[in-house]
Amino acid sequence: MNKAIIGKKVGMTQIFDEAGKVIPVTVIEAGPCVVVQKKTVDKEGYSAVQLGFQDVEERKLTRPEIGHLKKAGVPMKRVLKEFKLENADSLNVGDEVKVDIFAEGEKVDVTGISRGKGYAGVIKRWNARRTPESHGGGPVHRHAGSMGANSNPSRIFKGKIGAGHMGAEQVTVLNLDVVKVDPELNMIAVRGAIPGAKGSIVYIRNTVKKNRVKNTVQTVSTNPQKKSARG
Repeated sequence: MNKAIIGKKVGMTQIFDEAGKVIPVTVIEAGPCVVVQKKTVDKEGYSAVQLGFQDVEERKLTRPEIGHLKKAGVPMKRVLKEFKLENADSLNVGDEVKVDIFAEGEKVDVTGISRGKGYAGVIKRWNARRTPESHGGGPVHRHAGSMGANSNPSRIFKGKIGAGHMGAEQVTVLNLDVVKVDPELNMIAVRGAIPGAKGSIVYIRNTVKKNRVKNTVQTVSTNPQKKSARG
């Protein structure tokens, strides 16, 4: 990846573009992040940097975390995250990464922890349908029903949908548009929704998707059956 930063989800709002259209955006407080550790091919076998985000009091950190940050000579940070950046060799411990590395019109991927929804049944969790509700269906219309296991194999295969804990898992939303960047307030607004609740930590990086540029050049066909060829 070319660039990445750690941020905090502020919430959703809307922005009007030049044509007066409403754009739903999520506002993220991104950075400033400080380089806490630099990993090189010679020592660790790969090139990467560890970024720190959000100042925190020393008493709220563990001893290993305090020792790690003091060794780097950087302020105490609450969130640490490693990124394999292409320009990792050009960054040094103590350097700051700010939100201005992104620009309006770019495409980004946002990773966060989705909201936890607690224990959920198969209908809410996996969009399963209800069982028949007539002629002795009983009070089990929203249950999972038979799993279909006979004497062979006498077990439920792994991956079978079932009730359980829903949400609270890592989710990445791809290919979001950067609508606005405010370096003074360390704010970035991206089009659409991102995972997580307000105040949750998110990771922003340049998108891994390849966005093709549409061909706007009009060509004249030589097929006489087409209108463009008949003139």
